Amino acid sequence: MKVVLIGYMASGKSTIGRYLAQEMDMSFIDLDVYIEEKEEMTITDIFKTKGEIYFRYQEHFYLKELLAATNNIVIALGGGTPCYASNMQVINNSENTYSIYLKANVHTLVERLKNQRSKRPLVAELSDEKLQEYVAKHLFERNKYYNQASSILPIDNKSITEIVTELKVQLH
Repeated sequence: MKVVLIGYMASGKSTIGRYLAQEMDMSFIDLDVYIEEKEEMTITDIFKTKGEIYFRYQEHFYLKELLAATNNIVIALGGGTPCYASNMQVINNSENTYSIYLKANVHTLVERLKNQRSKRPLVAELSDEKLQEYVAKHLFERNKYYNQASSILPIDNKSITEIVTELKVQLH
């Protein structure tokens, strides 16, 4: 089985993915980290030197590579991955693959992002007010893609343990 976690930045895809993979005795791959290893540069540097179009092409290529070549894996996507190319179609048409949207509300995401700004170049310079506007706008735009997931799991006010337990129930 392949489990693909999707959702907005700071929704917990990587953290939850690691725990879920461990609990289910599966491998875990963060797509952004996989891309950085394959390209031998950071996502930020890829954007700076080769541009977003190149990045999105490579992201699509590596997503298809992972879905075709591996089994018993949990994959955490970047927040924008479902919104480009035909990535949601690729995921939903991939054999033995289950996608889950880790759905958090704007307030939850903003509170998490406030503490992670230094690690998040897209929001590092935004004031709290601008951060809320940014998240609300992008979440609204991306929901049509995120909602194409096999399953939607609201995660607001839940612990990692509660989320992973709910995911395991859905997957069995």
